[in-house]
Amino acid sequence: MKRKIVSLLAVAALAVSMTACGNSSNNTAGTADAAKDASEAAGETGETAGKAADISEGTDEVYSIGICQLVQHEALDAATQGFEDALTEKLGGDHVSFDLQNAAGDSATCATIVNGFVSDDVDLIMANATASLQAAAAATADIPILGTSITDYATALDMDDWTGVTGTNISGTCDLAPLDEQAAMLNELFPDAKTVGIIYCSAEPNSAYQAAVMKENLEGMNYTVTDYTFADSNDIASVATSAAADCDVLYVPTDNTAASNTSVIDNVCLDAGTPIVAGEAGICLGCGVATLSISYYDLGYQTGLQAYEILVNGADVSSMEVETAPNVTKQYVASRCEKLGITVPDDYEAMTEE
Repeated sequence: MKRKIVSLLAVAALAVSMTACGNSSNNTAGTADAAKDASEAAGETGETAGKAADISEGTDEVYSIGICQLVQHEALDAATQGFEDALTEKLGGDHVSFDLQNAAGDSATCATIVNGFVSDDVDLIMANATASLQAAAAATADIPILGTSITDYATALDMDDWTGVTGTNISGTCDLAPLDEQAAMLNELFPDAKTVGIIYCSAEPNSAYQAAVMKENLEGMNYTVTDYTFADSNDIASVATSAAADCDVLYVPTDNTAASNTSVIDNVCLDAGTPIVAGEAGICLGCGVATLSISYYDLGYQTGLQAYEILVNGADVSSMEVETAPNVTKQYVASRCEKLGITVPDDYEAMTEE
């Protein structure tokens, strides 16, 4: 589909003479119900205040959106669902077409997917997770790109002097819960611990960023902190085994490889009696005892509203500020806390377990 250059405004009297066609939706990231269930499990409401009026009726305009999702797991699925829901509600189902493709955790596949979107001349690319964003950034400097589930844009895009905007064809939303508050939560739950291990994938730059910040925060609280990195899923069990044996408590940041292998981490660490504080709700449900969580559904919805502003109201993506999650919540997994003898303060919310 030829990408639209002129905005459609419900209150304007502009007539645009362009032809449009849409790609069929290829929802490989899971069903809508599954994503919404995952969102609700993490306390996600999907409610966003201040929705603007829908696109005017009577137009045959159809916007084509290419969505590249790095891997299938609850958090990313929920973000994709929120994004699609926002645009469907704002534009109407007849005015937007989604081509959703899942890279199954492979960066090279991300590149193949987004290059296909560029060849199709989609109107906008939504990149879900860092590898997807990096692939999209390498593929086009012209088509607007919105990221979601991105921990740190400066790290992902190798940018210095970060100001909150990229100055390029990229913007989006950030999924980073405040790391200083996460460190404070770990300290609140485990004030007598001496050693903390941080487990993450060395191939994910945003995970390395989180680990570095958390290490500085925790060392300021007099913990001895050690990084335990794995190159891919094949190393996770052995790395988790070493970390669980060496440390009093572990921290797993928002990490896509870890999120896809929480059962492996849980089997090792729960048997060893070593608790895990997680960077996000999906990882916490899979192997953790507590997290400072955000709503990935709402984060994706927020990204969808940004897309609407770009596509319909002509917003300049290069000057659009990267937005963060509006709220964070202290949550815990009751069954693991009980098994490990952890007493949780009253201001924590119990997560819904399957």
